[in-house]
Amino acid sequence: MKYITLIFLVIFMSCKNDTTSKEVVESSTTVKEEKVTTNRQFEIYDYDGLEPLINKKDDKVHVVNFWATWCAPCIKELPYFEAVNENYKDENVEVLLVSLDFPKDYDSKLQPYIDKHGLKSTVVAFDDTNQNRWIPAINENWSGAIPATIIYKGDKRQFYERSFTQEELETEIKRFL
Repeated sequence: MKYITLIFLVIFMSCKNDTTSKEVVESSTTVKEEKVTTNRQFEIYDYDGLEPLINKKDDKVHVVNFWATWCAPCIKELPYFEAVNENYKDENVEVLLVSLDFPKDYDSKLQPYIDKHGLKSTVVAFDDTNQNRWIPAINENWSGAIPATIIYKGDKRQFYERSFTQEELETEIKRFL
């Protein structure tokens, strides 16, 4: 009986310590997530929320780039979109960077990338798992590969499933000016 009581106390105390330790970890994580989340510099949309942003009817040239932090060609061309955003802002050109990063990576990869590289273009995160709906809605010939870019003004619209050099991107934009 003495041994059973001793075993019970050891198990009980061990479980209690594990629970306390776990609660502390969860509490720390929650505080960290809240801190990071409040510093997000982007909105998160599904297709219904994104659709009005990629189909504006105004006198601006809209450049919409679909990218992700895990996509090397996307990262390589991102500075070109940033340069366009800066160099053509007085010519009614608006750049929208649509991140296809996974939601689990928003705080650990996407936001740190935005901060580290000082992105000035508007960045939104796209979170919609119904790819069979939104990929053909964006462009019926799109395979879903990134980088991909839409350039449009009014009813004139062009879709590009490829990466750009700075010169190629500016040449395409000038066709809309």
